[in-house]
Amino acid sequence: MNSKVNRRSFIKHTLKATAVLGAPLIIPGSALGKNGKTAPSDRITIGCIGMGNMGTSNMQVFLGNPDAQIVAVCDVDEIRLEKAREMVSVHGQNCIATPDFLKLIHDPSIDAISLATPDHWHGYIAVKAAENGKDIYGEKPLSHNLAEGRAICNAVQANQRIWQTGSWQRSQSNFRFGCELVRNGRIGKVHTVQVGLPEGYSGRIPEEYHIQTPPATLDYDRWLGPAPYTPYIPFKTHWNWRWQLAFGGGQLLDWIGHHADIAHWGLGMEHTGPFEIKGKGEYPKTGPWDAASRYYLKAQYPENITMIIAGGYPEIPMGTRWIGEYGWVYVNRGGVIKTNPESLVRETFGPDEVHLYRSNDHRANFIDCMKSRRPTITPAEVAHRSATPGHLGQIAMLLKRKIKFNPVTEAIINDPEASRLLSRPMRTPWKIV
Repeated sequence: MNSKVNRRSFIKHTLKATAVLGAPLIIPGSALGKNGKTAPSDRITIGCIGMGNMGTSNMQVFLGNPDAQIVAVCDVDEIRLEKAREMVSVHGQNCIATPDFLKLIHDPSIDAISLATPDHWHGYIAVKAAENGKDIYGEKPLSHNLAEGRAICNAVQANQRIWQTGSWQRSQSNFRFGCELVRNGRIGKVHTVQVGLPEGYSGRIPEEYHIQTPPATLDYDRWLGPAPYTPYIPFKTHWNWRWQLAFGGGQLLDWIGHHADIAHWGLGMEHTGPFEIKGKGEYPKTGPWDAASRYYLKAQYPENITMIIAGGYPEIPMGTRWIGEYGWVYVNRGGVIKTNPESLVRETFGPDEVHLYRSNDHRANFIDCMKSRRPTITPAEVAHRSATPGHLGQIAMLLKRKIKFNPVTEAIINDPEASRLLSRPMRTPWKIV
């Protein structure tokens, strides 16, 4: 964390100055860290980059954390930027509002970045933030492509940064308990994992749409950033960037960092990945989107485990199901946990069994780890591995063939065309990979 002015030193010098002036000194208890409040000098200072749905949601949670303070907000849309600044003001905090994320990254008074831009910006901003000494709370998926994900992991490790991914299901008790059942062998050896994700798209498509001049309130060139240039069409930016492969990865990549992340956690395979993947995707023949609306992937993992990742197939419902030789465990949002046999939901674990990392507040875990400098519940490397089957599955669907992959070297084997899709050139002047 960046060094701050020592609070006791500040008060000491203030007392001396006041004595010279002969004026009475009244210091609020909150400034001293009394009354159960954290003194301002001890709070984690956060700059928020990307003030859309998730960026705003994350900011609001940090605003409610007494150990954190929002000191800057950033968005290339002036309307969103002003709304974010007003939200911070309502909470009694003052902050800088700027469309230039580099100002936040280079500001030594900012300890951490909350990153919630479209996926195509994750790699560049995250790497530069880490290189400039910032800890990072980053939304999933970790990156737009596999090479950028590896670059993020390398930068975080090289600069000894704390990273938390927005894969918040790990901080929910039902997901943790389900993973502990699997890790402790309650269903025997696992042979299949089913990962159910959404299908289709969300958001309205207007009956007619055409290229327009970007509004004066949006810096569209900066919004595009490292992505290939495409003409401005209003409804294709905010939110709907997800369904365009230039900016996102469809429902597959939008959700892979949730349910596939839990699948890996239960398998104990958070630092490896599939060695083979194949699949099929249904892509729109007309309309504005080019990401698969329906998809079915089959990935082969070590220990003879098959992972099925699907969206739009009723037999693979939303959530994660591990299937073993003695039964199965299924978890989903809303506190859902189901097992076969049913009695497994009442299991307890002994002191010598696997007890997974416990967090009951995902964003607070990030703040706590910034102070302790221990890893978060979802560090960058784990998030990278969770996204890997999504990145590889995307390539397999686009090329309509099986992909063989070395999870140690993170290289596709004997397929130069597929290998090229692990990364992509960044538009000038942006460059990290």
